Amino acid sequence: MKLPAKTPVVGTPISMTSYEEVIDLLDQAPSDRAMTIAICTVHSVMSARKDPALRKALNNADIATCDGVPLVWAIRMTARPEQQRVYGPGLMRRTLIEGLPEHRHYLFGSTPETIELLQTHAAEFAPSAKIVGTESPPFRTPTPEEEEAMLERIRSSGANIVWVGLGMPKQELWMDRVAPRLPGVTLVGVGAAFDFLAETKAQAPAWMQRSGLEWLFRLSQEPRRLWRRYLWNNPAYLMLLARQVVASRLRGGRQSPEKAD
Repeated sequence: MKLPAKTPVVGTPISMTSYEEVIDLLDQAPSDRAMTIAICTVHSVMSARKDPALRKALNNADIATCDGVPLVWAIRMTARPEQQRVYGPGLMRRTLIEGLPEHRHYLFGSTPETIELLQTHAAEFAPSAKIVGTESPPFRTPTPEEEEAMLERIRSSGANIVWVGLGMPKQELWMDRVAPRLPGVTLVGVGAAFDFLAETKAQAPAWMQRSGLEWLFRLSQEPRRLWRRYLWNNPAYLMLLARQVVASRLRGGRQSPEKAD
């Protein structure tokens, strides 16, 4: 299996890939472990700088897409001018609609109410998608016995793609931890995609997404929960990115991508 090359974005290796390439790779998980796909934002890469466990999980991910537009800008300026965004909700929706007939999907995360709504909407926009199981795990840390029971339900469902909507960093840490116990399965951590596709939360208008202003829309929707994240992360990210771009220019060119097999 040939994976897309990665390039560092303020310290986190991010895959230089596309929707089409990721969708093509979804059914190519190795036989001895799960393939893990992290959908990365500014919040992801900035949190990884302070959290060693999260940094390890993102480094271990087979694919780490640039979900956030500011990450797309970083790759375009330092490594790949034609880089596109690979947005979690967009990837999930496109895969459900366009994926191979052999894809068997499992929804893991969020609340029972959101999962029920997601299945209802998916039946409308992707009627041929095969959803073979769902699970809304407890918000607390499961016991080892509970976790093994969850994994057994995934294995016995026959799913080969598990969409994980536990939120960052919980979903990244969970995928990294359980990957050895789900051979042949692809785990995709899509965070708020469950809420967006279930229409329990509104997505930013397209023009705000293109302009890198999705954070402002989300802040307006959930100011009490998100204000600390954005007021610290965004300026710090821009400062680190500026230093990275300057360093790249001083080296006389673009960063060398990391090869992955």
